[in-house]
Amino acid sequence: MLRVAPVAVDLARRFADAGFRLALVGGSVRDALLGRLGNDLDFTTDARPQQVLKLVKGWADAVWDVGIAFGTVGARKDAPEGSFQIEITTYRSEAYDRTSRKPEVTYGETIEEDLVRRDFTVNAMALDLPDQVFIDPHHGLEDLAARVLRTPGTPEESFSDDPLRMLRAARFAAQLDFEVAPDVVAAMTAMAERITIVSAERVQAEINKLILAAHPRKGLRLLVDTGLAERVLPELPALRLERDEHLRHKDVYEHTLTVLEQAIALETDGPDLVLRLAALLHDIGKPRTRRFESDGKVSFHHHEVVGAKMTRKRMRELKYSKELTDDVSRLVELHLRFHGYGTGEWTDSAVRRYVRDAGPLLDRLHRLTRSDCTTRNRKKAAALSRSYDTLEERIERLRAQEQLDAIRPDLDGNQIMEILGIGPGREVGQAYKHLLELRLEHGPLEQEAAVAALREWWAQQQHS
Repeated sequence: MLRVAPVAVDLARRFADAGFRLALVGGSVRDALLGRLGNDLDFTTDARPQQVLKLVKGWADAVWDVGIAFGTVGARKDAPEGSFQIEITTYRSEAYDRTSRKPEVTYGETIEEDLVRRDFTVNAMALDLPDQVFIDPHHGLEDLAARVLRTPGTPEESFSDDPLRMLRAARFAAQLDFEVAPDVVAAMTAMAERITIVSAERVQAEINKLILAAHPRKGLRLLVDTGLAERVLPELPALRLERDEHLRHKDVYEHTLTVLEQAIALETDGPDLVLRLAALLHDIGKPRTRRFESDGKVSFHHHEVVGAKMTRKRMRELKYSKELTDDVSRLVELHLRFHGYGTGEWTDSAVRRYVRDAGPLLDRLHRLTRSDCTTRNRKKAAALSRSYDTLEERIERLRAQEQLDAIRPDLDGNQIMEILGIGPGREVGQAYKHLLELRLEHGPLEQEAAVAALREWWAQQQHS
């Protein structure tokens, strides 16, 4: 708190001079006590939103009111201690009716009334400013020390006010590595169906925060065990396939959680949502493609193709962007391709196609493929790792020789039209595609050889 105190106290004095109270609240107090307070600060006040706007204008370096309908005013304050993103929310309560997808906002009169409506006790603490008086009516400090998530009132009341809080419980468990109190878990299980009234956008935001957390396995398990995943990500609990009596295939659900953790361990530039979603969803096609073969073995033929389609459908329903959906679906579709590599039998042509098909996702595909090995057989795991090492080495050699990152035909569209004496049209695209196939198959061609190959193809077209 000492680092941010000058900004917080300065703002609070401005409110006090106007006859209002201001307190640091919720996650900001929790994170300050955990020693992880960043530059995002949350405040609560008895001032109404329009009054808050007047008070921060002239003090803040930027002000925005996109959340004003929900009682929140945003601001940015640049100070010697850093640039702070600030949200100031009027004392309030949020409640859903049985049919609405949007919270109904009502304003409160006291900070105690505001805190009892908070989601969890560890988020229901406040620091009244400028005098820095600690307010903790629901024993959040005790729960913080015990690393447990409880609700200020009954869990049923809390989740009735906002069903999204059930997902937030799983998210905080994943972010903070906290346990969720048994009565909270029981209420999540009993009220799981209520999550269906929450908008897909809000659900997606919580899922993202959970997956990007330090301990996503913990949060995902909670979603599955309470039945919430059945409503928001049903493909995940569906992975709990019954294992056959001879245990001839892995527990796909546990395998998936392990792959996710192994993918996280391979991240180099911080949490990667595309990689983590692909790891989580890479095997969701298995339940639909499982077959018990005549020899007693279990197969999942083409589960990567089925899984890619299922991934696209689920991500669209959760309102993910087209770009993110395309990238995750593509990784799911390609995640098995490496297993045809064997001990290096691929031709250079096959390696080029692997790089071409992965495109800018190649580094993520490397990580996903390596993460997908969860065998306990050390010899087998080592062999797979060595095999992938050799593939990456071959890719680097070809990349150095052939500009693999931008594989294109040896002649562009303008050259094709000039050589063949034709204008823009379907034939140019066909010629381009033919030359691209030659490039993938044989590597770069000299100009003369490329022109000869184009003329030969064109002659065949004229006689067909």
